[in-house]
Amino acid sequence: MILKEHYLADLPHKDMPLWWHKQGLSYTHSGYGKKIPTTHMVQLPGSLRWRRVYCCIFSNIGTCYVPQGQDWIVILD
Repeated sequence: MILKEHYLADLPHKDMPLWWHKQGLSYTHSGYGKKIPTTHMVQLPGSLRWRRVYCCIFSNIGTCYVPQGQDWIVILD
């Protein structure tokens, strides 16, 4: 279930690539999956913690989100 939606431009954000991003690799062989880590990290309102943004992608469009338990906080571009 989607709890909230936030625009990336409205949140403090930074680029923090993981080791495979730096090597030009993909997280999965196909590039598709439910929880693909992105290079983006955000601070949600009321929190000082930096949270990784993930992408759920199974065709030519994906949904970026921050997991909140079993639910998602969607990050819009």
